[in-house]
Amino acid sequence: MAATSKDPHNAREIARVIYLGARAAQRQARGKSTKRIEREVDRIREKAQAREDARGKK
Repeated sequence: MAATSKDPHNAREIARVIYLGARAAQRQARGKSTKRIEREVDRIREKAQAREDARGKK
């Protein structure tokens, strides 16, 4: 279930994206790459949007 009517993400996905964002900020502060973390966040967002789009078509 979506967290809000305007947001396709559920609570677990929101928590995961926030956690990954914090990890990315830490890595960036140390001068390391965040590309893998950014891909994971994009994957989570795409999956949530696809799920909500499929739900809307029913």
